[in-house]
Amino acid sequence: MADMSETEKKNRSLKPLARLIPYLSRYRRLVASALFFLVLAAATTLALPLAVRRMVDHGFASSDGHFINNYFGMLLILAILLALASAMRYYYVITIGERVVADLRSEVFAHVTRLSASFFDVNQSGEIVSRLTADTTQIKSAFGSAASQALRNTILCLGAMGMMIYTSPWLSTMVLGAIPLIVFPIVGFGRTVRRRSRAAQDTLAQSSAFASETVAATRTVQAFGGEQMASDRYAFAVENAYDAARIAIRSRALLTGFAILLVFGSIVGVLWYGAQSVLSGDLSAGTLGQFVLYSVIAASSLGQLSEVWGELSAAGGAAERLTELLHEIPAVKDPETPAALPAPARGEVEFDQVSFAYPARISAIALNSLSLKVKAGETVAIVGPSGAGKSTIFSLLMRFYDPQSGSVMLDGIDLRNARLDDIRSRLAIVPQDVTIFAASIHDNIAFGMPGATREAVRAAAISAQADEFIAKLDQGYDTMAGERGITLSGGQRQRIAIARAILKDAPVLLLDEATSALDAESETLVQRALDGLMENRTTLVIAHRLATVLKADRILVLEDGRVVEEGTHQSLVAKGGLYAKLARLQFHDLEHRSATAI
Repeated sequence: MADMSETEKKNRSLKPLARLIPYLSRYRRLVASALFFLVLAAATTLALPLAVRRMVDHGFASSDGHFINNYFGMLLILAILLALASAMRYYYVITIGERVVADLRSEVFAHVTRLSASFFDVNQSGEIVSRLTADTTQIKSAFGSAASQALRNTILCLGAMGMMIYTSPWLSTMVLGAIPLIVFPIVGFGRTVRRRSRAAQDTLAQSSAFASETVAATRTVQAFGGEQMASDRYAFAVENAYDAARIAIRSRALLTGFAILLVFGSIVGVLWYGAQSVLSGDLSAGTLGQFVLYSVIAASSLGQLSEVWGELSAAGGAAERLTELLHEIPAVKDPETPAALPAPARGEVEFDQVSFAYPARISAIALNSLSLKVKAGETVAIVGPSGAGKSTIFSLLMRFYDPQSGSVMLDGIDLRNARLDDIRSRLAIVPQDVTIFAASIHDNIAFGMPGATREAVRAAAISAQADEFIAKLDQGYDTMAGERGITLSGGQRQRIAIARAILKDAPVLLLDEATSALDAESETLVQRALDGLMENRTTLVIAHRLATVLKADRILVLEDGRVVEEGTHQSLVAKGGLYAKLARLQFHDLEHRSATAI
């Protein structure tokens, strides 16, 4: 990648926050209201020094008590107006911040759910969650109080400078001449703050990722006595995050102190010169007082802008991390002009000279010029040793990945030419590692079919032999399953997954050792339910236990990503090849365990 130009490097910190501008355009009324009250509050503040000058030069000089009372009454009205404008400004600005962050979180999450499997192969889920929470919170702060303060102080600073010029052009020239000496160091410091804030956020995300992973696997950690090791590792990660945050905070503190020193130092010098002018009779006391107040307003606004600049720089780092997610392009996506899958669906599956390696392990070939064809309504079992490529076939058929060469077809259409939603609507999968969400049993079965009625869900559960145990739960189908289905046994989770596939009623059924977690009695009942489900459907069965594939129309034996044998159980055993070896080992082991049990 070519080096960025100097201009690009200087402007880089503004680009992530600029990415958020479209979110503001959705709420023009809120933004307009916030700006109105922002300007009103600033204008009210800028009106105060004018009243002070009038009192000093006219009220005090003539000892006119009535004149002074009128002006103090006016000041009270200005104070009420300032309070009202400030309250409304706060309300509208904070509301905008909350609204923008809510939209941003929704958009980022929706985009993440559409990313390809290859993205999650190399990115930790905990870090992604950290970007959705910690980083968006940082942006909410920036769009809320920080943005409000930045706009308010910018208006006050510019307004005060304008009034300073009106009050005393010569003194103002001296003040304005010092501004470049103040602003340029602040901008330079801000860039450093943004970079260090980004590093702190990255480090925090790493610790969050480890915490999320460990909490999800608490039982495994405890089973292996790894509590202390996990605690030490997390403490080390948190300490690194603290060190990175401390460095970022130190940079912001230096930025704030440096800016205040420059601002007020220059103001003191200018005011000393103004005091000399009053003594010499070139300025009135009221004019100097007015200039002093405007100088203080301008100086304090610049000082607060330095603090806000540091916060906005930190938000820039957070926005940059979120922008990276939003700019992540799925490796697998819909074609520009998708081809329609045939209707009604037939359920024909074909792999034609497919070669594939996972992007994270590109040197390890998972499938090597694989060719196979499954006719509509046929049941095909796929067996072979671990690492032979069985699960990879399912991943390519679901189009989680695209092959490096060859083509995968459904009903004669290359999957790369069809819409992802169309493809996956015709496939139902029961994986070996079942995913159960922290939701009700009903919602878990109806996942992907949110409009399913209770009757349809229960019918699917009955077919999957799950209704009996669900009925015994405290709240039946409304019982919460717990995170990752922790409250359910392995067999119960498997039956819910089967019910989920039954409810989907797709023309192609993918079974990845669907009965592996069931006891003998449940396995017999569920296999009977699956036999009914498999009728008139194309079914691909990945089997590690050969006893589950005896009824298959055909058995494909995979080794090193290729089909090395094909046939029925009897024909493959008679060949004496790899399948016969696997069968001999498994069935001999079964016989041995049965004899031992007897």
